[in-house]
Amino acid sequence: MKNLTIYFLLIFTLLSCKEKVVDGIEIGQDLYIGQSLKQNKKLSELITQTLNKNSNALSELTEFWCGGGAGCYDLGIITSEIVYKMGESEFIKIATELESERKNSLKGLLNAGLEYGYEPDRKIENEFPKLNKILTE
Repeated sequence: MKNLTIYFLLIFTLLSCKEKVVDGIEIGQDLYIGQSLKQNKKLSELITQTLNKNSNALSELTEFWCGGGAGCYDLGIITSEIVYKMGESEFIKIATELESERKNSLKGLLNAGLEYGYEPDRKIENEFPKLNKILTE
């Protein structure tokens, strides 16, 4: 029984080290649960660096392992929240530095995040028309 208690305390401690909210942006439950502590730290770092206008971090964010399914929708929501927080014009400045393949990935993430986000059925064409144009070129 004592070993079982220690085991549960260890798991609780490890899980509590992960960040659920980074710079005001929530990591969705499906993505959060499926992450190791190392993956969570990396995602937290990418969110912060992207908000600090680092285009390399944005590129890495578009390639971040999300586990498929609902975890990827969560990553899309994170991406759309970054655009809202930075503002479309500021986000465009770093998005234009991405390679074509990364732009396509970013557009896919944004579409998923907007469609299934906190206010469902939003479209990139309506929410971020200038960004959509950049990502479509």
